[in-house]
Amino acid sequence: MPSRIFQNVIIQMKDSIDRTIGVIDDQGYVVASSELASIGSRLEDFRFSQMNPDTHDLVTAGRTFVLLSSENGQLGYSAFVEGADAVAKTVCAIAAVAFDEALANYEEKHNRAAFIKSIISDNILPGDVYVRAKELHFITDEPRCVFLVRQTENMDVGAAELMGKLFPDRQQDFVLNINESDIVIVKTLLPDMAKEEIHAIAAGIEKALFDEFGIRCVIGISTEARHLRELADRYKEAQVAIDVGRVFESDKTIIHYESLGLGRIIYQLPTTLCEMFLNEVFKKNPIETLDEDTLETINRFFENNLNVSETSRKLYVHRNTLVYRLEKIKKITGLDLREFDHAIVFKVAMMVKQYLDSLNGTRY
Repeated sequence: MPSRIFQNVIIQMKDSIDRTIGVIDDQGYVVASSELASIGSRLEDFRFSQMNPDTHDLVTAGRTFVLLSSENGQLGYSAFVEGADAVAKTVCAIAAVAFDEALANYEEKHNRAAFIKSIISDNILPGDVYVRAKELHFITDEPRCVFLVRQTENMDVGAAELMGKLFPDRQQDFVLNINESDIVIVKTLLPDMAKEEIHAIAAGIEKALFDEFGIRCVIGISTEARHLRELADRYKEAQVAIDVGRVFESDKTIIHYESLGLGRIIYQLPTTLCEMFLNEVFKKNPIETLDEDTLETINRFFENNLNVSETSRKLYVHRNTLVYRLEKIKKITGLDLREFDHAIVFKVAMMVKQYLDSLNGTRY
């Protein structure tokens, strides 16, 4: 296919250039040329080893060569022009730019993974999604889910390759290397796929990374995308899942965006508003007045759904002792945790304080 792209460029250029122009592969074979009879022949005067390492060009007795760009750093194709004079060098350099641009545009246009990456990165206009999807034969309204895999320990460059093996269907699933720690997997879901099944996929990813490379990771899972254009929002959801999970569910390594609940709302509040809220709730005494034992009592009370008897049993204390502690908390904060409305306010305030404290901590 690249040969056809190069030939199209040559057709557009040949009327303006009175010299033979073309492209050769890494073995010196002509893959495109303004002299059609030469296609498939080998240019014996080309030697990659003789190319100038600084300018990536080569001038022989009869031709000028310029190396085309290669994303993987390996020798791919080189442009050539008949002649060894300054004009040939200039023409060859211009032709190389034209070939590079044409090939890059073609690969971008026809690379499905690049298309998906441009969507999640918000680098494509919504209206263009429909056009490009049709060109690449995408089914736009298939259910899809975004998994963001963030390596936290023992990062390895082989992680993306391993993910590619776990999701080999390149027509349905896409593994995208975002940066040295983050890998995104856009997975096509079966109809009515249960949350437990999606969680199992994430668990399989986590296990494979640890078993193969000893990599520890955290995985954010988005809600379901019903259309390709929703993938950018779903990618943001997966990012939020990891960031909010770091604050409110630090014991978990797989976090679903839809399970974040109140933490998701607090995470999106301005810090000034959070600080104002804490000052209003704890106007009698700041939350720091409460010691660790008291905070543990409060957490257990919430865990047991404000049930005094059950909480006292779990804390191994007498019921009256727990009531005394709750009265003490009421005296310090002005909030009676046995009252549902007061308990909600206190719970939210604790989460807001936890969020503010996390801003000074380290991220995953």
